[in-house]
Amino acid sequence: MWTLFLAGGPVMWPLLLCSLLALTVIIERACFWLRLDMAGDGKDVERLLDEYYRGGDWRKLAERDRSLTRGVVCRMLLSGMAHDGFSSTKAMEAVALEAVRTMRRGMGVLDTIITVAPMLGILGTVLGIISSFDMLGQAGINEPQAVVAGIAEALITTAAGLIISITVVFPFNYFNARIENARDVLEHYGSRLEMVQEKMRLVKQGER
Repeated sequence: MWTLFLAGGPVMWPLLLCSLLALTVIIERACFWLRLDMAGDGKDVERLLDEYYRGGDWRKLAERDRSLTRGVVCRMLLSGMAHDGFSSTKAMEAVALEAVRTMRRGMGVLDTIITVAPMLGILGTVLGIISSFDMLGQAGINEPQAVVAGIAEALITTAAGLIISITVVFPFNYFNARIENARDVLEHYGSRLEMVQEKMRLVKQGER
């Protein structure tokens, strides 16, 4: 492997940097998604919504049960409940946007590497072919094996760039799918709280 790396020429160094950077981001994002608690236990969310609808002390419930504040959905709902009657939707949107922003951290790096790695590979191949033809001009047509060997080595960078890009695109798409799913979950529970608040307002109006 080291011999192939050296044979690829100087462009292999930025390709190595791309691969290490991509690996670092992928490991960090994988750990992030393993740690992330979207809704916690689904029963916690339902319990919180039920306590809020019945007019119970949902603040004390959240203070007493810390598991309610660990999940992103519960934090969003608690923010919406705290701002009931005054920009409840915007309060939930602020929490949701911050959560999505955290989820998207590092995705731009992976996207850039997917695009740049094959381009670096092609650049290395072009430079290698230029060098091979320069050798052909110096050695003459009598030594074609030197040129063929040079072109074969030049193609190593293209292969390396494609391997990096193809390898990174799978976790990139997986993380994007998780982000989209998280958005759907946040929108679902945000809409549910809005419906509960609307129902509570209608009940109060009916009691007057």
